[in-house]
Amino acid sequence: MEQAKSGAPVLRFRVLASLPHDREAFTQGLVVDGDVFHESVGRYGHSALREVDVRTGRVLREVRLSDDVFAEGLARVGDALVQLTWRRGEAYVHDVATFARTGRFEYSGQGWGLAFDGQRLVQSNGSDVLVFRDPATFAACGRVRVHDGGESVRLLNELEWMDGLVLANVWHDPRVAAIDPDSGAVRYWIDLSDLVREAQRAGGGVANGLAWDCVQRRLYVTGKNWPHVHVVEIMYDDQDGM
Repeated sequence: MEQAKSGAPVLRFRVLASLPHDREAFTQGLVVDGDVFHESVGRYGHSALREVDVRTGRVLREVRLSDDVFAEGLARVGDALVQLTWRRGEAYVHDVATFARTGRFEYSGQGWGLAFDGQRLVQSNGSDVLVFRDPATFAACGRVRVHDGGESVRLLNELEWMDGLVLANVWHDPRVAAIDPDSGAVRYWIDLSDLVREAQRAGGGVANGLAWDCVQRRLYVTGKNWPHVHVVEIMYDDQDGM
């Protein structure tokens, strides 16, 4: 276990498996559901919602969005998938079984990452603020500023809910922040530097994609145009890891 300059510990991890991932996928949101991922793919003219086979990386289903939409974060709420957009101020609700669009929410500001804590949606917008939203109306019902010690943590991107904490990719930072949703304090970091370097040597971009399987207790990590989704185990003690 290392110590970050600003205080929160940096936890090691080990890679349990590296699974195929579409290098053309500009990953903006990732949700795991048994043996499939639901993935939000971004960029104008390429944005889509996908269902992907976890083991093979094969795209099983895809719904393309309008060319003027830049898709962002994704979260599952019951039988629905809620998908953010970057600057359009709209979130789309899709039926998880059919991918049919069943609703739309409006919001102000940018949309980056999205997660569901079992009661509320948690949204990032590229700042140091997490916004909590009512999943039925998308109305804001709280917010918290994220910090590590006395330093704000900005550029919060893709989000995931894991064991009472919000995991967040940070844009152009190889680390994942594990955030206390009540105080906004970073409890620990996970440093993905080695995986980022490996992906970038293969033409990939920044780390952006977190999915927690609470049944198998596995964390999946990937990034924009990465060739792999990695299954990782966080080392909560001083055992050797990556």
